[in-house]
Amino acid sequence: MNVKKRLMSLISLVMLLASVNAYSADMPAKIVGIFDKLPGAEFKFDGKTVEVVEYMSFYCHTCYDFEKSIPVIKGNYPGKVKWKIVPIYWGDHGSPKPGEAYLIAEDMGKGEAMKKAIFDAHMVQKKDIADITILETIAKEVGLGPEFGKRLRSGEKSGETQKALDMAKKVGINETPTMVIAGNLKTDPHNMDHNLFIFRNNIMSIIKSILQSK
Repeated sequence: MNVKKRLMSLISLVMLLASVNAYSADMPAKIVGIFDKLPGAEFKFDGKTVEVVEYMSFYCHTCYDFEKSIPVIKGNYPGKVKWKIVPIYWGDHGSPKPGEAYLIAEDMGKGEAMKKAIFDAHMVQKKDIADITILETIAKEVGLGPEFGKRLRSGEKSGETQKALDMAKKVGINETPTMVIAGNLKTDPHNMDHNLFIFRNNIMSIIKSILQSK
């Protein structure tokens, strides 16, 4: 992004954030950022760590592009952000298998490596990440053995991925990536014209204001 575009993005962010203040009895008096409150969900903050749940899809180019923003967000608040990935897919537009593969790899201590490898396989190498054989090959490349394949083929995570998709629909998540911060603050790139620079800074503004509220 050149200097002019970056400046315009910063100005847009300031204007958007200046117009949004959230007040509620179950959360701090003022949280700065662009977000919606999830109906029926409680604000959760233990005074130390902010949980960020990322609803994402391995078929989503915006999710792939957003990947480089995650270390920036975490790096601004070292030890203060707990990031959780919830992989979903949109019916006929993909398969639950990449998400199941990620969840199994996470259980086996290779979640981050598997996430990056699945994204690379689909976005860069143009492989069919719905193919279990391809997912097994990817898993082998990140250091996972035969147990991974057995667990993936058994479908042990299919219920979890379906539950995640059902929950996403229930709370009104209709695009990826979408963040749910501190239990009930939902934000996605839609209201920021899908500008990921503004989206990243919006997430950091929300996190910062929560941390400062303790």
